[in-house]
Amino acid sequence: MNSYFPHDTYHTPDDTPRHWLDRLLLGSRWALHLHFVWEIIKARRLVGQGKYDRLAWAGTSYAIFKMVERCHGRFHISGLDNIRDLDEPVVFVSNHMSSMEGNIFGCLLPLHQEISYVVKESLLRYPVFGPVVDAREPIAVGRTNPREDLQKVLVEGVKRLQRAHSIVLFPQHTRTATFIPADFNSLGVKLAARAGVPVVPIAVKTDFLINGRYLRDFGPLDRRQPIHLSFGQPFFVKNSKQAHHQVLDFIQLHLDQWQNH
Repeated sequence: MNSYFPHDTYHTPDDTPRHWLDRLLLGSRWALHLHFVWEIIKARRLVGQGKYDRLAWAGTSYAIFKMVERCHGRFHISGLDNIRDLDEPVVFVSNHMSSMEGNIFGCLLPLHQEISYVVKESLLRYPVFGPVVDAREPIAVGRTNPREDLQKVLVEGVKRLQRAHSIVLFPQHTRTATFIPADFNSLGVKLAARAGVPVVPIAVKTDFLINGRYLRDFGPLDRRQPIHLSFGQPFFVKNSKQAHHQVLDFIQLHLDQWQNH
């Protein structure tokens, strides 16, 4: 279950008030980013106390989610019923537009499951933020040797899934506002097939937050862009190639629909 989002869909209420800090900083990017930093500082304190569990992580995520709304981010989320009552671990496979999805998935994914991300090793070296990421037991890859990364994700991912941890994968080389299927590898499908668990495709449109030129996590906001997320139905992998195309088609279909509205 998910007490934050009890229905299949969620849409940001039209009367959501603007945060005072966003007004004070004249609608710049910094109200959201300063709030993010504050939430990570609080999370880091809990990590030091050994108290940063799944629900604490979800709380951090939800605080960031609500701040996005109060900086005029407008969420449109569908398919939550597809993941609400999962009774087994799954592999979540999502496109990756910005840092937002990584920061808000924690309050959207099932609260009764442990969740592990596949992340870049460099994230674990970030001051303050690194220990917070590490506390959630991610699978860290170097992205310099694709073959080694593949083996590590498959071996460590199967171990996590056998411990009933679901896995979140962003199979693109890097986060980008443009979805390029050729750059979207099939690692998530391969992991699900090896572990014998379902795949859940996720489509996101989070270009409300633009990747920064120098500090990618702290880019400007495009408040004209609605934020869309859709969770697909879980399915087992019978044919890896077909399953991979099923994920690609799910993401592309939703991106096309959102672009045309």
